[in-house]
Amino acid sequence: MIPSPIRLVRTTAFKLAIVYLVVFTGLTLFLIAYISRTTTDLLARQLEASITSEISSLVEQYRRGGLRQLVSAVEIRSRRPSASLYLVADFSGRTIVGNVADLPLAVLNLPDGRPVQVSYSRLDGELTREFQAVVRVFALPGGFRLLVGRDVGERVEFETVIAESIQFAIGVMVVMGLVTWVFVSRSVLGRVENMADTSRRIISGDLSRRLEVTGSGDEFDNLAESLNRMLDRIEALMTGLKEVSDDIAHDLKTPLTRLRTRLETALRDGAGEAGCREAIGASIEDADELIHLFDALLRIARVEAKSSGDELVPLDAAAIAADVAELYEPVVEDAGGRLITDVKGPLPIAGNRALVSQALANLLDNAIKYALPPDGAPAGAAGEVTLRAEQAGRGVRLTVADRGPGIPPEDRPRVTQRFVRLERSRTLPGSGLGLSLVSAVAGLHGGRLDLADAGPGLSATLILPVRQDPDGAEMRTDGTDVH
Repeated sequence: MIPSPIRLVRTTAFKLAIVYLVVFTGLTLFLIAYISRTTTDLLARQLEASITSEISSLVEQYRRGGLRQLVSAVEIRSRRPSASLYLVADFSGRTIVGNVADLPLAVLNLPDGRPVQVSYSRLDGELTREFQAVVRVFALPGGFRLLVGRDVGERVEFETVIAESIQFAIGVMVVMGLVTWVFVSRSVLGRVENMADTSRRIISGDLSRRLEVTGSGDEFDNLAESLNRMLDRIEALMTGLKEVSDDIAHDLKTPLTRLRTRLETALRDGAGEAGCREAIGASIEDADELIHLFDALLRIARVEAKSSGDELVPLDAAAIAADVAELYEPVVEDAGGRLITDVKGPLPIAGNRALVSQALANLLDNAIKYALPPDGAPAGAAGEVTLRAEQAGRGVRLTVADRGPGIPPEDRPRVTQRFVRLERSRTLPGSGLGLSLVSAVAGLHGGRLDLADAGPGLSATLILPVRQDPDGAEMRTDGTDVH
């Protein structure tokens, strides 16, 4: 898409090009004018000093040998090829000796003082051609006049060169300004236009669009990468919101229908006070279950959006694991199993105690629900559930392993999604949100949930990064720093 000329004129690139053109042109003109003025003043001072020195030398000749010696000296100097001008004239202005044609009497009658610029003709050149010179007249006794000067043709040529340089510099500045404008318009304006076009597509609903990254590493690439990360986050949140909405519409429809049917049946059949109480009690249980589902969904959404309001503070994961193990040990025993605890600490992490505890509790709940008692064992047979906490490399591993049926490898990627329940677990109570919350907690802490085969059974490991000290050094399990 090629912008129109009017649009180009209104762009920041055009305005910047004009500003740069004016600034650099002004700076160039100032520098040239300053150099020209300084050089001209220096040449003028040198010229005046040279003329004054010549007059002093010739006056000294006059004092020593009178007019004859002065005329002889001027005649010798006049014959030398140079830009110097000499003239000795009598009281009437007639030339006695010199290399300058007759000058107006008004010039010869100038008072002795600072040099002045006059027009003259050389005796050894074309008499009709006029030159410019700076001369000084010195009055001698008897009405004689001594004139000494220097031709300023070179200085005039220098000033002409300076004027031409200024014109050339202005032309170059204009051309460079136009080139800069075209370059900025094609590169910068093109990138901005691409960003604007991508933004319009995103606004229209295409959240998969991303800003172009050319790989140049410039400011536009940095901006595009930052905005692309933001768009990735927004897309993930929008996708999560859509999935939650779909899950609510799909998975909560059945319990709500069941609740309504039970109440409608009790009202239609007139089951009496006992029947109504039973129906109301069952309905309250269904309502509590629905409230629990909504709370879990909201908590998962807040954790995934990192807007739960819970700060990540320095914690010891070993202490959290020990507390959860102490709380669940009697629960596991009541379910006919045995909890084996293997905690090696301290395990420094930066996290939220309530969320990490909730994640471990969800993993233990799943182990109790799906692995106790063991498959094929009679009711009351003992099964083992292991809670292990240790540091491996730069990660803290909180593992809950059981000896139940486990999860097939092909199903492990999707069991962390909301409301996903495998076929053999649909007859058991639950909502399919436990592992979703654990996965969200892992993501909030910069870690991950790893599901593996325990041979037999399932090994669910919550992997969290080791806490860094304020200097960026990694904390060891013994509490020391790694520098």
